Amino acid sequence: MSPLLIVVGGLPATGKTTIAAELARRTGFSFLRIDTIEQAVVRSTPLAQPLGPVGYVVAREVAADLLRTGVSVIAECVNPLAVTRDAWRDTGLGHGARVLEAEIVCSDPAEHRRRAETRDTGIPGHVLPTWAAIVGREYEPWTRDRLVVDTARLPVDEAVAVIEAAARPRR
Repeated sequence: MSPLLIVVGGLPATGKTTIAAELARRTGFSFLRIDTIEQAVVRSTPLAQPLGPVGYVVAREVAADLLRTGVSVIAECVNPLAVTRDAWRDTGLGHGARVLEAEIVCSDPAEHRRRAETRDTGIPGHVLPTWAAIVGREYEPWTRDRLVVDTARLPVDEAVAVIEAAARPRR
């Protein structure tokens, strides 16, 4: 069976990392988190945030290596632009993988803001965006089908189950 690339995207503080990490625990898939990669780059080079495409490029190259060897991958990132979405899709398809794009949203603005203002990423030195930065950031509308998971309506276990169900090969 071909490997699977699951790209978990969405605005900061919607629950992407929590869902992607639990999905990785349940499936055993490799887990690539852009924030972790970017913070490692900042800690080990003279570069500073914003890094631009660096974290995404590194993650896609690592994902390509894993997919080439038949290992399924979960990539967690904001994935805000059509160009980043296309690049992930091309990476998966170009390496023989099935691709599932999941957009994590939080339809309750008060809950989304609460999460943004109270969360801890668990990444030493990582500076979180403010609520104003989250709602003001560039985030292009999707132009193709994707799985939308609303964390204001689904607890983590159910959100993960929805993605797992969508990831099952169709006969």
